Amino acid sequence: MALIDLCHLENKINLKPVDSLASFQNDVIGCSLNFINSAQLATPPFGNPIETLAQFNTKDDTGKRVKIEFDHGTTTLGFRYQGGVLLAVDSRATGGQFIGSQTMKKIVEINDYLLGTLAGGAADCVYWDRVLAKQCRLYELRNRERISVAAASKLMANMVYNYKGMGLSMGMMIAGYDKRGAQLYYVDSEGSRTAGKVFSVGSGSVYAYGVLDSGYKWELTDEEAQELGRRAIYHATHRDAYSGGIVRVYHLNDKGWVNISNEDCMDLHFKYQAEKGVKEEEF
Repeated sequence: MALIDLCHLENKINLKPVDSLASFQNDVIGCSLNFINSAQLATPPFGNPIETLAQFNTKDDTGKRVKIEFDHGTTTLGFRYQGGVLLAVDSRATGGQFIGSQTMKKIVEINDYLLGTLAGGAADCVYWDRVLAKQCRLYELRNRERISVAAASKLMANMVYNYKGMGLSMGMMIAGYDKRGAQLYYVDSEGSRTAGKVFSVGSGSVYAYGVLDSGYKWELTDEEAQELGRRAIYHATHRDAYSGGIVRVYHLNDKGWVNISNEDCMDLHFKYQAEKGVKEEEF
């Protein structure tokens, strides 16, 4: 074996026993089942993934062992009013204290009357929103009608509940328009599903809620609703270091969704500061 190691023949000749090859093939099959069934993912190789992952530790800068925790950074919001549903999000994606992207699209267009927002782990949210889009399209083909918002949100909640406690990181809103009118649901990776009028998700949500609580009312016009969502996201990006980039605003009504605006939060900052300066001079 020494000559084989010296000549590096193991890179050219397969010297592994048959049992190890079979095990490798089984691992490949087990980890690629989602190509066949998109709702089925490979679970961690532990006897009880929920308990084992909770005990999984790493070290911080001082060498102290700490549990793995994801750093969440985003701001998304949605609310219902007389004109339909309005969604507004930022576009910054972070990895800890580092900015990974300033142009992340955090609103997924599931179909012409259904939208989903992203908050949490970017990979988890994007993947499961795509799975939901596929399931909604299959429902439409089978039943010759669009899926309701309630059913779509229930599908998402049921799919992610199967992986509860296994490390998924998601907090999303499902918004749409169906036979019951404008609908808005919140769904997270624990399988929770809640219907409501006003939601904000992410690290900057506390700042967004402050603006929404002071300006939200059911009788808002379309222009007022769009400006309220835009201002709420802007103030969140101004105060929260993990939020920023582009402020995207979408509006949903009986005619479907419309992308209202995509404005850089820095441009909005100077715009609002100029308006504030004019008001101060007037007083």
